[in-house]
Amino acid sequence: MSDNIWGYQPTTGYTAGTDLTGFKVEATDGSIGKVDKHSDDVDSSYLVVDTGVWIFGKHVLLPAGTVQSVDLDEHRIHVALTKDQIKNSPEFDKDKHVGDTGYHEQVGGYYQTQRGI
Repeated sequence: MSDNIWGYQPTTGYTAGTDLTGFKVEATDGSIGKVDKHSDDVDSSYLVVDTGVWIFGKHVLLPAGTVQSVDLDEHRIHVALTKDQIKNSPEFDKDKHVGDTGYHEQVGGYYQTQRGI
């Protein structure tokens, strides 16, 4: 497994340029919401997931390295995290997440710890 938390693993089935907006996102223990926005920029790939009522309309930033698989037929993305790991992630900041390396390091560090890297 690559230790770049901000890159898609080659085994996910994701192809650069695929629009993931609206895809359902599944944690290891159930559905967490759907993709509101995503990026496949090299070394800065991520999903912004709208969790809806699950955690009161919170959006979460998931680095691409947390993605386990992408099912294009079912429009589902499976991530290698539990709901609690996602719920306890650093708060998503729509203004800071673009171009703020400190924020990316904070979020990336959290998920790397969760994955045991």
